[in-house]
Amino acid sequence: MSPNFKLQCHFILIFLVALRGESRYLELREAADYDPFPLFSANLKRELAAEQPYRRALRCLDMLSLQGQFTFTADRPQLHCAAFFIGQPEEFITIHYDLVSIDCEGGDFLKVFDGWILKGEKFPSSQDHPLPTTERYIDFCESGLSRRSIRSSQNVAMIFFRVHEPGNGFTLTIKTDPNLFPCNVISQTPNGKFTLVVPHQHRNCSFSIIYPVVIKISDLTLGHLNGLQLKKSSAGCGGIGDFVELLGGTGLDPSKMMPLADLCYPFQGPAQMKIGCDNTVVRMVSSGKHINRVTFEYRQLEPYELENPNGNSIQEFCLSSF
Repeated sequence: MSPNFKLQCHFILIFLVALRGESRYLELREAADYDPFPLFSANLKRELAAEQPYRRALRCLDMLSLQGQFTFTADRPQLHCAAFFIGQPEEFITIHYDLVSIDCEGGDFLKVFDGWILKGEKFPSSQDHPLPTTERYIDFCESGLSRRSIRSSQNVAMIFFRVHEPGNGFTLTIKTDPNLFPCNVISQTPNGKFTLVVPHQHRNCSFSIIYPVVIKISDLTLGHLNGLQLKKSSAGCGGIGDFVELLGGTGLDPSKMMPLADLCYPFQGPAQMKIGCDNTVVRMVSSGKHINRVTFEYRQLEPYELENPNGNSIQEFCLSSF
C-alpha cells in the first residue's frame, strides 16, 4: 500500500469526522453516494503528468493532489460541498475559473479559501498567514471573473460551493508553481525529510503532519544561543525572537495545539521526539533579524509504539517523549 493511499484514507477519516460537525459549510448528508478520494499510485501520477491536461469530474466532497481540469455538474441540489487541494511542499496552487454557471441570486456560491478550514480551525493559523482571515476568502459571486485566477500562499487551498439547479456547475483548472521558500506546509506523506528556511523575514512558519510521528531534528540554525527544554508553561523560548516549537493536537489550527517542546539554540542533532497526536507541527518563529533554518525527518508511529509508550511522556494530552 503506497504512502499516498494511506494518506488519503487517513484524510477521509479526519474529514468525515470533522465535516459532520461543520453545519455552516460542510454538512455531508450527500457524501455517502460518492467515493470521496481519487486513490492514485505514484506510477499513475507519473503517467498522468506526461499526458496533461488530466481531466475528471469533481465530487461534492473531494481532495486533489494532481494538476488538471476538474468539472462539477450538479445532478440534484448540492448544498454543502468542498474540495481540498494539496501540492508538494515546495509548490503554490493556482485555481483558474474556466467556466462558471451558478445562480448567485438564487443562493448558489463558489468560494476559494487560501489554506484549509475544518470545523472552524484554519491552516495556516491566523497568526501564521500573511493575510487577515477575511481576505483569505474569495467569493465568485462578489468578484465574478475579474479574479479569474487565484494563487494560494502555501501548498494547500480549498473551495466551498453550493449549487441548487441540476445541470449548473463550474470547471476549474488547477496548476502548481514553484515556491522557493515554502513557509506553511501540510505534508502529503506520513514519512519524509524537510528543511524549513526563513531568510530575514519577520514571519511564523508551520509544517503540519496529520499523523502521530517520530520527529528527528538533525540541524537547527538560529541567530542566538539559549537552551532546549520541555515546555511546562507559557515561558521558555517564547520570550526570544527566534525559536522552533513542536506542537501536537487533534485539530488543524497550530495556534490551538499543545506546545510540547521549545528549541531556541543552534545545534547539530539529532534531537528526537515521539508525538502520539493526530496532528504534529514543527513551527518556526522568526524575528526577521537572521536566517533561520531547521532540518528534520519524520515517520509515522507504528501501532505498537502508540500502545506501549516509554520514556518521559505528557500523559494529560497525548503521548510525547524524548
